[in-house]
Amino acid sequence: MEHVEYTYTVGMTDEEVTERLRAGTTAVLALAHDNDAYALPVSYAYRDGSLLLRLSDDGHSKKMTYAGTTDEASLLLYDASDGDSWSVVVEGELRRLPPEERQSFDAAAINDAFTDLRVFDEPIGDVEVVLFELVPNRVTGRRTGEHNETVRSEDPGSDEGPSDDDTP
Repeated sequence: MEHVEYTYTVGMTDEEVTERLRAGTTAVLALAHDNDAYALPVSYAYRDGSLLLRLSDDGHSKKMTYAGTTDEASLLLYDASDGDSWSVVVEGELRRLPPEERQSFDAAAINDAFTDLRVFDEPIGDVEVVLFELVPNRVTGRRTGEHNETVRSEDPGSDEGPSDDDTP
């Protein structure tokens, strides 16, 4: 390691993690099907502790197949600009909102909560907006820090120590 450049990172406080979740609108969602992984950019909304994801389905969607078979999904938010960096990883069950919950999200509510829907080559009439909730069972936040800086979380279940796989 003596010739490899590096930056120290520290665990984020619960307040820092919540602030990042509230401020963001896009993230990377990682799904799995059998032994294959699939990651895609998604629009999300964080409200009152609930993490909602907006996806689209044209009836031939690889992401819908993966969403239906993933036991535990991961959502990654991150930024690594200006020499500072941070990341938040949320892991948990991906739950498709049932019709009775989905009906409270009309077009105006969806437009208000999420970024514009990115449609590729599909005819717009073939695209259905699908909402999921990511029910967190683990949330990890890391940010650039000083060598001896220690951040303590209020949540005893949070991951606040250094780890080789928690890089922002």
